[in-house]
Amino acid sequence: MSDNTLTDLHQLVWTALMAAMVAGGAYLVFPIGPVPISMQPFFVFLAGFVLGPRSGLLALGLYILAGTVGLPVFSGGHSGLGHLIGPTGGYLFGFALAAWLCGFARKSGRPVSWGAGLAWGGGALLTVYALGGAWLKFALDMTWTKAWLVGVVPFIPWDGLKVVAALVCVRYLFRFGLLPGQR
Repeated sequence: MSDNTLTDLHQLVWTALMAAMVAGGAYLVFPIGPVPISMQPFFVFLAGFVLGPRSGLLALGLYILAGTVGLPVFSGGHSGLGHLIGPTGGYLFGFALAAWLCGFARKSGRPVSWGAGLAWGGGALLTVYALGGAWLKFALDMTWTKAWLVGVVPFIPWDGLKVVAALVCVRYLFRFGLLPGQR
């Protein structure tokens, strides 16, 4: 087996692993206040930072496909096309774009810098909020203010911490040479 084949296999394994971790994050829920906080966004950001834009998007595409065909991987153990096009569908599509955006912070052979990670992670977070909030507004026929207050505001501080935690993790993985494609 050539070295390139092993590298490709390593990348595929990491992609599947990150998709599974995003699915697992749907079950890691903290019932803080009226809106439960899940760990899914942490794994979404981590997927992008670890895999890069192409494979990060692929991992989230795999996750969304798994949920669409009936595996209980969406928040609360839900699945199916109805959940994908329901009120939270915008967040799911936003997750895919967020992983793609976070991937741009990764440069080959170098750790993700704090500046790039925070910038791309912040942009990814805004993308999730914009798509998710807009989709929520139209799916439930609510005002922009209500959609913002229900679907975005309660999550801002927690999701900001998740971006930072994902950065800490990817920098740790880089330090010990554990990232895919890293020698």
